[in-house]
Amino acid sequence: MASPSSPTGADPSSAGGDAADASSSHAGRSRVGRENQRYGEAGARLVAGCLPIRARADGAGVEVLMVTNKHGDGMIFPKGGWENDETAEDAAARESMEEAGVRGDLSDLGEFTFRSRKGTDSDGDKLRCVARVFVMRVTEEMPRWPEQHSRHRSWCHPKVAIASCKHDWMRDAIRLWARRDGIDIDV
Repeated sequence: MASPSSPTGADPSSAGGDAADASSSHAGRSRVGRENQRYGEAGARLVAGCLPIRARADGAGVEVLMVTNKHGDGMIFPKGGWENDETAEDAAARESMEEAGVRGDLSDLGEFTFRSRKGTDSDGDKLRCVARVFVMRVTEEMPRWPEQHSRHRSWCHPKVAIASCKHDWMRDAIRLWARRDGIDIDV
């Protein structure tokens, strides 16, 4: 089970930034490659992501936005590489725009560690990753977004988001958010 981890050793000021600027500057395309990828302590790959939420239309609670992964075999929330020229918040906002076509207001949820299925470290073990996760209160949902042809987005009840989520560490992040915000998920 993943859990929030200690700071990565990255610049403490890197959690801030203007997320709206980051998401709007990359609204038409997705970044690719890892040449600008940030790495933290002991070579851990640093990633950033958002748990997009909104109030239900009927006012009875909240919904979570999940997207299919690139392979179409599971649901995730938007996340991806945190690059050298952006803050964690900027990276999370950019990934949310690229993968799910949403913008909003961010609040820091914490850091979660996991092992990537892509890549290995110098010992041949799966690469350790540290994800900085933000909760995004969605204020804008785009009709078109960079990865719309490779990802399907779906608003769902938090219980459904947990049940359908592909990764343990992401389920842990959803549970932590629900506990922090007093949302009853009984899961």
